Amino acid sequence: MSRAVLVTGSSRGIGAAVAAAFATDGDRVAVHYRSGRAEAKAVLAGLPGDGHTMVQADVADADAVHRMVEEAADALDGIDVLVNNAAVFREHRIGEVDYAAWRAEWQQTLETNLLGPANVVFCALPYLRRSGAGRVVNVSSRGAFRGEPNGPAYAASKAGLNAFGQSMALVLAQYGIAVTTVAPGFVETAMGRLAMRGQRAAEVRAQSPFNRVARVDEIAAAVRYLASPEAEWASGSVLDLNGASYLRT
Repeated sequence: MSRAVLVTGSSRGIGAAVAAAFATDGDRVAVHYRSGRAEAKAVLAGLPGDGHTMVQADVADADAVHRMVEEAADALDGIDVLVNNAAVFREHRIGEVDYAAWRAEWQQTLETNLLGPANVVFCALPYLRRSGAGRVVNVSSRGAFRGEPNGPAYAASKAGLNAFGQSMALVLAQYGIAVTTVAPGFVETAMGRLAMRGQRAAEVRAQSPFNRVARVDEIAAAVRYLASPEAEWASGSVLDLNGASYLRT
């Protein structure tokens, strides 16, 4: 049966691959973007099947989030699956930025990476409840566990997202909604390539015993499984997708 799927931050990278994976399964997908309208249109045009749509919002803007969710639900006739993927990462190493920049990066990062997903879940809840077997998959990061010295707000926001997902798993199970999280390490995306420039590329690849970074389709496959009817019992879990580059107990 075709499901209605909202994927935030799906104009490129992991989000675009996730959107394509669901569309390949015959689902109807809302491609969300903040500013990359042309990229989102290209993703939308490349999705197999029909019934897809495109929605815009800065997820750091609570009012825009509400409007975006309503537009997606109206176009898709509901929301059965929500993938919270939209996020920002900007370097702000303590001791190397001034106080104004430090505060600005923390505020923007937390509003986008943590408050944004929380607001999207809140606004989508009536539709997820109506589904009877709704799914929420949050995209976190390996940095939530090992830390990010160049972007501490990013690591903190993703750690908060993990806790938020587990809290929602506890409270939303009564509505048949399962909530899970994936925590990738480095992924072969435009953002990932920026962080792997020059000599750093070999260093990053060597973090995994496979001597490579993840492909976007590998992350999308995990998200697709966690959103499936068969994955209800995974609710509350955080799945590491880092090629054994960081092992936690």
